[in-house]
Amino acid sequence: MPVPQLLRKTLILVAVGSACVGAARSDPAALDEKISRVEQGLSTSVIVKGASAQKMQLAHRMHYHQVPAVSIAVVNNGRLEWAQAYGVNVAGSNANTTLTTLFQTASISKAVSAMAALHLVEQGKLQLNGDINSQLKSWKLPENDFTKEHKVSLRQLLNHSAGVNVHGFHGYALTQNDQQAVPSLLAVLNGEAPANTAPVRVEAIPGTQWSYSGGGYTIIQLMMMEASQKDFPQLLQDIVFTPLDMQHSRFAAQLPQQERKNAAAGHDSSGAAIPGLWHQNPELAAAGMWSTAADLAKIIIEVQKSEAGTSDSILSSQMTKTMLTRGLGETGLGFFVEQQLDRTSFSHSGGNKGFRTLLFGYTKTGQGAVVLTNSDNGMALIEEIFTSIAAEYNWPDFKVTEKAVIAPDAKLNQTLAGEYLLLDKPAFILAEADRLYFQSNLISGKRLELHREANSSFFLTAPDATVRFETDTENQLTGFSLIKGVNTYKATKVK
Repeated sequence: MPVPQLLRKTLILVAVGSACVGAARSDPAALDEKISRVEQGLSTSVIVKGASAQKMQLAHRMHYHQVPAVSIAVVNNGRLEWAQAYGVNVAGSNANTTLTTLFQTASISKAVSAMAALHLVEQGKLQLNGDINSQLKSWKLPENDFTKEHKVSLRQLLNHSAGVNVHGFHGYALTQNDQQAVPSLLAVLNGEAPANTAPVRVEAIPGTQWSYSGGGYTIIQLMMMEASQKDFPQLLQDIVFTPLDMQHSRFAAQLPQQERKNAAAGHDSSGAAIPGLWHQNPELAAAGMWSTAADLAKIIIEVQKSEAGTSDSILSSQMTKTMLTRGLGETGLGFFVEQQLDRTSFSHSGGNKGFRTLLFGYTKTGQGAVVLTNSDNGMALIEEIFTSIAAEYNWPDFKVTEKAVIAPDAKLNQTLAGEYLLLDKPAFILAEADRLYFQSNLISGKRLELHREANSSFFLTAPDATVRFETDTENQLTGFSLIKGVNTYKATKVK
């Protein structure tokens, strides 16, 4: 795969009415220099202590990570300052990615769906508290021992604290004749063929623990449709996309034929386009939005303005503050939320088959960014891009972290080496004398060096993750935990 030439497509919007989303007042030359510094200033978010920080070029990192297309939008001073698109829609093609190229946004869909759900709450069509079964009509969440005394509420579903299962969805491969059966929403909720996920059920006492649940957002989708008596794509068009003038956004399980030429294809960890180019996702609220980076920047701006009390296009200021208040875990109602001394950050990442995405913004400061990629390897590249943006715009987050290492142990490396099962997929730990490597298609098809930080604990630099090996009571190696952000994934040793 040759190094892609950086095909820059810059968006400079003018202010329209009260929605100032442009960069018309910016000095074009100064802005171009900013963009160039971001493009030239990528860095892994973690470096080994003592190693010199190395700035890298976006084109080179796209090639390294085998990411064919990237779309970036940067919000500054409460408006869209710039947006760029790079690369090609399909690896090996000459279909250049543009600012209007559609990407699957994956779980960013949840944050946008949550805003629409809270809009319905403010209209009195949904209740944030109380038993959701009193609001559902065509389907009820089955009762069990966990719900005898504690019922599931919409607030808990939005916060991932309802005890509901089904972490995420696999989607359904798009065949040439579009004939693969895609389940209805009720089939997904019931886990009935042709659904490829388990029935959506309560597996913990509601309100007692945080557990990310795409299944919970699928329940929310049904609640919203029944409360509004509209299909989900039209409902989100009316509540979010039309008021915010998001002309290149839509919820669609299957992208209409006429729009497919303007869509980025998903790619696997080897850099190949996935069969059918993308998967279909009937779980719309959880994973079914298509959009552009520039359109999603409008979500950041609207949340900022609503929180400040200067816009109520979707939510009141008080409801936005409620949305950005943590419940259990690190989430509010739809967004991941982090309290800063002088601001609050709100974000959501996404990962559908062949796509990785991230939306991140701050209240008070009017800053934020969106990065969309069309590769399973995209998250490592996204981290590097955000590190560069954060350095250019002096953000308090995404700073490069130095981690100290301890002396490698070749004998220990040999003990740890082998084949593991991680999320039902093979993962390999490879030993070469003093060096240890991690390899899994779930993160990247590449061998990634593991750096030893303490006993049997190691870290990766790209992406930022920790691997902690585990033993049983007889000190026999059983597997490892892969820790990335707030998520921990367990792997079992098989060979």
